[in-house]
Amino acid sequence: MTGIVLKSTQFRREREPSWRELETLVGVVEKRGIRSLAPEQLMRLTNLYRATLSSLSVARAISLDHNLVTYLEGLAGRAYFCVYGTRARVGGVVSSFFLERLPRLVASIRWHLLIAAAFLALGIAAGWLLVLDDPERYYLLVPDGVAQGRSPATPTDDLRDVLYDRPDENLADALQIFASFLFTHNAVTGIFAFGLGFALGLPTLVLLVYNGVLLGAFAALCQMRGLGIDFWGWILPHGVTEFLAILLCGAAGLVLADSIVFPGLHSRKTALAMRGRVAGQVVLGAVILFFIASLFEGFFRQLVTDVWVRYGTAAAVGIFWIAYFCFLPRRRRDG
Repeated sequence: MTGIVLKSTQFRREREPSWRELETLVGVVEKRGIRSLAPEQLMRLTNLYRATLSSLSVARAISLDHNLVTYLEGLAGRAYFCVYGTRARVGGVVSSFFLERLPRLVASIRWHLLIAAAFLALGIAAGWLLVLDDPERYYLLVPDGVAQGRSPATPTDDLRDVLYDRPDENLADALQIFASFLFTHNAVTGIFAFGLGFALGLPTLVLLVYNGVLLGAFAALCQMRGLGIDFWGWILPHGVTEFLAILLCGAAGLVLADSIVFPGLHSRKTALAMRGRVAGQVVLGAVILFFIASLFEGFFRQLVTDVWVRYGTAAAVGIFWIAYFCFLPRRRRDG
């Protein structure tokens, strides 16, 4: 027993200076990054790391002091991440996500996105046709909380004032309340459309249709008053981004449903875990789109009242998103 203790002491005494030196270099890297080391220090770091691995191997082989083995394991682990680990900057991670990963992920679920868009369009068409056929159906389709006092009984001038945010009769406050409600409603709808994908996607499709019905019903109400062009000019500058975000959430929910119904060669649990990571990142991108849409709702729509400027802005926003999601992944792949 005394011989083992002496052997451990001698082993440590001969090699401890190199361990301490490695520990110092690792501490510098952990605090200030690998770029803070001089070229000779970088070379020294790799040599000390290999020497420490050798010491750890010997310590395990001859069953030296357990505390010494634990210390060497921790030191070797820290040094490994300094030598081989990649330390990406926050800015690089964010730019990589938005310039490469998000467009590529959306392209990978394009069929789910097209299905979500089809059901949203179905809801818009249904709400539009039902209200045009019988305006009284508006009361059945649009709850009072969503209508915010706007109904077939509302005078045309009041509807026009809402669309152009005219300050008389406190309509500016009414518009801000409605815009805030619309953003909150659409954001909640998007999150629910994603989360309810676990229920085989059926609630997701129902939510998309219902959200479209609300939009179609209100559009039909404005159309009957000769305000159709004005309404779409009011809704599209922020709606292009906002409804795209809803579609991304809906598509992400359908991805979850797809992994449960059609797991492929994997178990349902494994397929859900694999595709759930993709869906979660797409929803993260949708949250950013909701935020961008809220900026248009909060500022642009109140500041710009020219209907053709609104249409031009909506067209520019639409072209931007098409280029971002359709052509950026292809360009990156070709590059």
